[in-house]
Amino acid sequence: MNGIPGHPPGQPRTAATTLVAALLGHDVDRVFCVAGESYLAVLDALYDTPTVEVVTCRHEASAAFAAVADAKLTGRAGICLVSRGPGATNAGIAVHSAAQDATPLVLLVGHVPRSEIGTDAFQEIDPRAFSGLAKQVLVLLDPARTGEFVARAFRVAESGTRGPVVLVLPEDVLAMSDPVTPVPARWAAAAPVAAAEDLQTVRALLARSRRPLLVAGGDLSGDRGRCLLREVAHRHRFPVVTSNKRQDLLDNRDSCYAGHLHNNTQERQIAALDRADLVLAVGTRLDDVTTCGRRLPRPGRPDQPLVHVHADPQRLGRTHPPAVGLACDPVAFLGQLALEPAYPDAGRETWIDELHAIEVEKAVWSEHPSDDGVAFGAVVAGLDELTDGDVVVAVDSGTFTSWLYRYLRLSGEGRMLGVGSSAMGFGVPAGVAAALRTRRPVVVVVGDGGFLMTGSELATAVSHRLPLVVLVANNGSYGTIRLHQEREFPGRVIATDLSNPDFVQLARAFGALGLIVQAEEDVEPCLARALAHGGPVVVDVRTSLSWITAYRRMRTRVAADVGSA
Repeated sequence: MNGIPGHPPGQPRTAATTLVAALLGHDVDRVFCVAGESYLAVLDALYDTPTVEVVTCRHEASAAFAAVADAKLTGRAGICLVSRGPGATNAGIAVHSAAQDATPLVLLVGHVPRSEIGTDAFQEIDPRAFSGLAKQVLVLLDPARTGEFVARAFRVAESGTRGPVVLVLPEDVLAMSDPVTPVPARWAAAAPVAAAEDLQTVRALLARSRRPLLVAGGDLSGDRGRCLLREVAHRHRFPVVTSNKRQDLLDNRDSCYAGHLHNNTQERQIAALDRADLVLAVGTRLDDVTTCGRRLPRPGRPDQPLVHVHADPQRLGRTHPPAVGLACDPVAFLGQLALEPAYPDAGRETWIDELHAIEVEKAVWSEHPSDDGVAFGAVVAGLDELTDGDVVVAVDSGTFTSWLYRYLRLSGEGRMLGVGSSAMGFGVPAGVAAALRTRRPVVVVVGDGGFLMTGSELATAVSHRLPLVVLVANNGSYGTIRLHQEREFPGRVIATDLSNPDFVQLARAFGALGLIVQAEEDVEPCLARALAHGGPVVVDVRTSLSWITAYRRMRTRVAADVGSA
């Protein structure tokens, strides 16, 4: 009964104490939760475990979103604890987002006692409800298997196509004695590398290519992946585009950076990238947004062979049949590629310069006059200038994101946190998680709609005295839906107008600093004050609705093109 981390000597060992010890064995140093009576035994075990910080959130969706963001920053599974029924279902949005975004998450759900399972007990839900969202749902029925189940949860969440695992913990099991379960440590599989014959085929494709393109995905987000990505790009003269919400994988000012594939990628850029005569997709699933609706690369195109590298063989060929499909570790593959001889070709330099020039050109801010508020790009351009891109940006969902993708150039140390599902409400909880994890400036960019979904986590930021800046793009509308509404049903606005509180006063009520931007000349002094404040700040940006995106303006209630990147 002794020698268990976080377990007081002489006290009976329970499944709950084994569970916490197993979390420690998997390098967990922070968990996010909304307290619930169904897992009080776990909270009590955490009371005796000061090396694990317990972050109390104000809503289960926020707690789970924060855990997803933490996973993106650490590369390890994020941990969230919620109670059964309402708590579990509230967290479901983040489970879906983790699945869509291939982010490892372990959701620990307190459950009804075993004798009440299936009786429609108070707040009971059938855990199988998560089976369509999570990679696996585990229900712990035997305290002696606690360590095994925790290890399985981490292994499934962090391997193959990473994603969420739900571990269900009946209340009575947590309190039961567990005198024999060994405490597992983190499981690590050997990283498979590309076979010699496959590497030879790739080598032959590279030798023939004059316009290669490397599409970099989230599996390269660790320090070694980023380092190798830059090394390989420069050694082999590859222009690099990043997958959706992964703009931070390569310094945006790097000469090899060719852009970020997202839901506002412009036709000019797509057309330029489509001229590639070889596409290497490394560490990306080639999802719908990243491929611009399966247009890049075009499936089955003989003059544009695809080399697809992904750890999960189930992803290879699902939507894009590859010329070479490699079910191996993407980082290990880049390590192999870094040792391959380079094939210098003068045409590659011209190709790189052409693609990078498009990025440089589109990032130059020009005034966007309007009579209904500040074009949000002015704020993003100001943030870029003040930080040189050395900032952690937590991105919510909305049309304002197009301004970020266009005018914020992240440095090699900067980070972007967002979810591919574009779920609203991610931004503020993600910002809280980031501010707890990093010393770099952390800025949340969120719309007025998304802020009022999870903005109550401002209370969490205040309680932890976090240096967190929240930029609220306040245009009084669910902007993305309004844009589609004006296109499909012009002049018939319903359900998209918003009536908002005074965000400055709201911030002050929480104990945060509240600032307002009402004109472009307010941007620089306001941002400078916010970044220097050292505590939570909410900046209410009275932004233009007519300048709905960085590329579109609504005129007389009709969306119209205003140019391309």
